[in-house]
Amino acid sequence: MSTRRAHLEITGMSCSTCSGSVEDAVGDLEGVASVSANYATDEGTVEYDPAETSLAEIYDAIAAGGYEAASETETITVVGMSCSTCSGTVEDAVTDLAGVVRADVNFASDEARVEYNPDDVSIGEIADAIEAAGYDPVRDEIEETQGASQRERAVETELRRQRKLVIGGGLLTLPFVPMMFEMLFGLAGVASPIPAAIAHPPGWLEFVLATVLMGTLGKEFVVGAWRAFSNNRRANMDTLVAVGTSAGYVYSTAVLLGVVTGGLYFEAVAFILWFITLGNWLEVRSKARAGSALRELLEMEADEATVVEGGEERQVPLEDVGPGDVMKVRPGERIPTDGVVVEGQSAVDESMLTGESVPVEKGEGDEVVGSTINENGVLLVEATKVGSETAIQQIVERVKEAQSRQPEIQRLVDTVSAYFVPAVIVNAVLWSILWFLFPETLYGASAALGSWIPVLEPVGGGPVVGGVPVLEFSVVVLASALLIACPCALGLATPAATMVGSTLSAKNGVLFKGGDVLEQVRGIDTVVFDKTGTLTHGEMTLTDVELVGERTTADGGEDAVPDGGTLTGFGREEDAASFVLGAAATAESGSEHPIARAIVDGAAERGVEVGEVSEFENVPGHGIRAETDRGSVLIGRRKLLEEAGIDTEPAEEALTQLEREGKTAMPVAVDGRLAGVLAVADEVRESAKETVAALRERGTEVVMLTGDNERTAAAVAREVGIDPDNVRAEVLPEDKADHVEALQNDGSRVMMVGDGVNDAPALTTAQVGVAIGSGTDVAIESADVTLMRDDPADVLKAVRISEATISKVRQNLFWAFVYNATLIPVASLGLLNPALAGLAMAASSVSVMSNSLAFAKYDPHEDYRLAVTKPLAWLRGN
Repeated sequence: MSTRRAHLEITGMSCSTCSGSVEDAVGDLEGVASVSANYATDEGTVEYDPAETSLAEIYDAIAAGGYEAASETETITVVGMSCSTCSGTVEDAVTDLAGVVRADVNFASDEARVEYNPDDVSIGEIADAIEAAGYDPVRDEIEETQGASQRERAVETELRRQRKLVIGGGLLTLPFVPMMFEMLFGLAGVASPIPAAIAHPPGWLEFVLATVLMGTLGKEFVVGAWRAFSNNRRANMDTLVAVGTSAGYVYSTAVLLGVVTGGLYFEAVAFILWFITLGNWLEVRSKARAGSALRELLEMEADEATVVEGGEERQVPLEDVGPGDVMKVRPGERIPTDGVVVEGQSAVDESMLTGESVPVEKGEGDEVVGSTINENGVLLVEATKVGSETAIQQIVERVKEAQSRQPEIQRLVDTVSAYFVPAVIVNAVLWSILWFLFPETLYGASAALGSWIPVLEPVGGGPVVGGVPVLEFSVVVLASALLIACPCALGLATPAATMVGSTLSAKNGVLFKGGDVLEQVRGIDTVVFDKTGTLTHGEMTLTDVELVGERTTADGGEDAVPDGGTLTGFGREEDAASFVLGAAATAESGSEHPIARAIVDGAAERGVEVGEVSEFENVPGHGIRAETDRGSVLIGRRKLLEEAGIDTEPAEEALTQLEREGKTAMPVAVDGRLAGVLAVADEVRESAKETVAALRERGTEVVMLTGDNERTAAAVAREVGIDPDNVRAEVLPEDKADHVEALQNDGSRVMMVGDGVNDAPALTTAQVGVAIGSGTDVAIESADVTLMRDDPADVLKAVRISEATISKVRQNLFWAFVYNATLIPVASLGLLNPALAGLAMAASSVSVMSNSLAFAKYDPHEDYRLAVTKPLAWLRGN
């Protein structure tokens, strides 16, 4: 047994009990020989067998125990990958290193995202491992850690190189064009108008041109094939092209030298190499386009900021702005960093964050996001987050993470791809041998099939009299069956679609943690909404002050006692409503809860003085107890007062009526006596009604969780359109996860939508957790999906983007599988010219990228429809 030793920096340990918890959590894993944790130094050492457990599992065990092991994550651009087999090779090479926690390699974006323990491995060693596997990491990117810009430079370099190969190869292939036209005329059954002398250049000239092409374009594939075989004993797309073209070139050279009899296929070799090189160039261009959206996001950052110090203004580079600096932002300028408005009023265009074109009004105290545009008015903004902490940088980081994590369906594709190329080679060799041994038998089947399908017929007339020699036909079958297969199309199908989908979602204010989350959202059948701040605005306002036995409104309405009334028996004489409100506001002044703030603000608006608090106790989910200058105050749920021996029955009529109106009503007691009732209300979002209706129309079950009482919860549910049976009221924050788990135990696939802080356990428990209204805080670890706006309508965006992306993945996979499943048999039966097979191979991968790029224009405000179904939808009026 070979063991590894990991040296970890562990945060969160505060005593020996903590270090013991870490040791127990890690020690329970299979393959862990020893583990020690030292809370005094925040360090740990683990000795383990990598064959039985991975470093990722050790990190996960520490995290599950409530602690965190330090790691770093870097994105490295990798040049030279030609298919998913290559990305798998790179991934294996990196994860085999001691100290690498996990690695995700994306062939579509040419990137490797690596999480590693800096105490045990360096980024340089990781790059060395990639290089040893036969691929080229972009070194300057690693050194400068400017992933996006370095990747762009690497892509541009590769584009220029591929462009040169396409142009140079095209010039060398040009003399073979008349021969190709003659072949096409022949397939169409039309006599060729091209003179034979032009259509068939001398054999030696064909040989020279083909040799130069094999030494330039062909070298790319031969080197790639050898690299895959020598480093990992694997075959990849380069192997298919290298073997197919080499077979045609060697056979044609043997014919030219008189070793065997037959025809020359130098023109097929030339066109195969040029077609596939052209396809590679177009593929790289498509990848660059797919990744350009991230570059565009980063380009939205301002280059400079106007910093105000001591009344003076000065221009400074963006990187020189620090937290606390006050910046002046004029109309039409981009806000340099995330911050808070300290002076001014304006409308800000946040479309780059949310995808919504309507500007958002901003005033003093409002948060603003860097890179958004100040529409009108001058703003003074205090910087709060700069550099990599800004929302725009966090969004780019989240999108990169999403692109590196692929859907579960990709695992199936990777498994198929691992066996695909070897299977293609075996199939090609087998059919080549069978054609050599049984030409007449197979010719009968091939000719019969060719007669049913227009254009297709055995190449050169088949291995019969008047056709081509048997050996020549066997070589044709070998080359065609190798070249028609396209592992690229399979490898690109999923990452190309998720790459575009995750970028599209970011532009619309929806951030997915990974492609796997995109897939999970599509299967959701139940959406659970937290009420406050999600279905409602989350901004409580005081609406009513009721006295026990009297009906006195906060605004002095018709039911008010003319002189405000007095309360006796409390040891003081004071305006009744003022006394109840003042006592409650004084008690609540020690709390940061939204209801508490509403009561305190309501008292201030009504001119009621807030007194002093000597003792304060928060009873989570129930209310508060406080000693104030107005006496001992209890305010909260009925249960809180009843447990203190206070009868709430006299206030029941007022409580019931207010709760039926959708308000949160709370009895107030002073010095052990019931004094009155306060009510606060939170306005329901208009978009909440539309969102719930749209979800229910889709057949999705909608559930609401709230800490409010049943009457208030039922009133809000009625207003937004949620079935009363799907309301869970009086739920404490710590119990929300239990309700989510209960729904999932009943077989539901649950999406939990909450504020990302109080709802963290429920968000983690649900199949998909959605943090809504996170503003600039886009790195909420407990959520799988982060919504930039505090609007439940964006839940629909998330669902639609998920459905559209996975639909696009399946389209790509369908056509890739159909292409291979259809044309490999056609080539194996000798019905496909090798040059046309090369063209088809190149076209297949380009079509997958093109189909994915077309998805970038999708608008998630509407349900996704296939292009072919849009006319039907239009006819139906949808």
